[in-house]
Amino acid sequence: MHPEVVRAEPGQCPKCGMTLVPMKAVGAVHRTARERQSGSDRLSQSPLPTDHNVNGMAMPHHEHAPSPDSGTAGDHEMKMPSSVNGADPMSRESSGTAWVPDSSPMYGRMWMFGDDMLMLHGGIFPRYTNVSTRRGDDRIDAPNWIMAMFSHSLGENTQLGLRAMMSLDPLTEGGRGYPLLLQSGESWHDQPLHDRQHPHDLFDELSISLSQKFTDDLSAYLYFGYPGEPALGPPTFMHRPSAMDDPDAPIGHHWQDSTHVTFGVAPAGLQWQTLKIEGSVFTGREPDENRYDFDRPRFDSFSGRISLNPTPDLALQVSHGYIKGPEVLEPDVNRHRTTASLIYNRALGPDSNWATSLVWGQNDDTHEGKTESVLIETNYQRERDTVYGRWERVEKSGHELVLAPGDLNEIFPVNSVSIGYVRDLSHGNNIDIGIGGQFTIDFWPEELDRYYGGGPGYGFEVFLRIRPSRPDHGAQHPGEMK
Repeated sequence: MHPEVVRAEPGQCPKCGMTLVPMKAVGAVHRTARERQSGSDRLSQSPLPTDHNVNGMAMPHHEHAPSPDSGTAGDHEMKMPSSVNGADPMSRESSGTAWVPDSSPMYGRMWMFGDDMLMLHGGIFPRYTNVSTRRGDDRIDAPNWIMAMFSHSLGENTQLGLRAMMSLDPLTEGGRGYPLLLQSGESWHDQPLHDRQHPHDLFDELSISLSQKFTDDLSAYLYFGYPGEPALGPPTFMHRPSAMDDPDAPIGHHWQDSTHVTFGVAPAGLQWQTLKIEGSVFTGREPDENRYDFDRPRFDSFSGRISLNPTPDLALQVSHGYIKGPEVLEPDVNRHRTTASLIYNRALGPDSNWATSLVWGQNDDTHEGKTESVLIETNYQRERDTVYGRWERVEKSGHELVLAPGDLNEIFPVNSVSIGYVRDLSHGNNIDIGIGGQFTIDFWPEELDRYYGGGPGYGFEVFLRIRPSRPDHGAQHPGEMK
């Protein structure tokens, strides 16, 4: 369970006392939680030696010798299954049914109850934000979210999964959300929001999934969420390892991954090795202004997505969807969305990681036509220090930016560049508390000067980033990873 303990000969782990074996003797046989708990392979009271992870959150890796009743030495390297598809490694699991690279680090707490697994993770960013220009603002707030994932084996090849995600944004952000220059989407008091990121609902995901493994290479799943996320777009920004330390949403959010809170969604997927094909029906309407209720399910939209993880460090996807009446204020405006993304993650050491994402999204709206967005974001973490950055270019209409009538039909390319730094005050002690700062520069064409003032625009924020530690960096607790 301690990745920093490395030796080439048998001996005792100085931290947990278990017997070590040379790494060259360890095989590469991977089995599901149900398979490794059956018959003579049962290890119900031993920490699980695994180098896999979930949703950007690395799981422990430790090379222990097999117990007397555990089988051969080449038989004991194991992995945890995803809560969505039990044939998948947990390392690929992200928001909805989207994938991140297998090597992504994860921050969370895990408990094993026999064959059942419970994982908790999340984050909160208490902060002060100041955004310049005529449409800017300053405030104290705290974007936040918490998520629980649970999996239960129904047999050798069948698994049930449950997930819940909540946010207290309705309290910390208020109805208008937080200042974010050039952001757009959704409404408040029957007026379209602009230059602010809307708050997320109290309940962002309540989902159930059922997966079936047919052969070693072939599996399928069914997923239902109310709310949940359809098979459309890349993993949501807060679940990407390249964005986990950035408190802000991308300004291209409504071109890429804004369907992650959908009240009524039913995807299904078929997977062959590391290739997955999915389709979903879902509610096109985005959440209304009442952030505490459950909106009416409509199931009037559809999407399809192809995902591929060709190597442990790479996750690719392309997707397309028809979204019926996404905006509450414009129910007759429909949208066709196309996205493509590449997520690269590289573990550089036991406590060092580099993650980068490239995301492209296109909206084709009724009466407006096609507009595009592109995003590049990166995150480099080395022990207590993290540096991250993001660049975006988005084509937004005057209508989207809520301009004067004469500019409503014009398309304006806008750009945003952010760079940030976080230093962990507490690191690997069950909870990571970091203090950070971020600086943002926004660019727009001269035609927008009369709305925003002479460009560019500037913004800064100082914040705390509070989240669980990585399981392989913290102390072991009774009942965890058992």
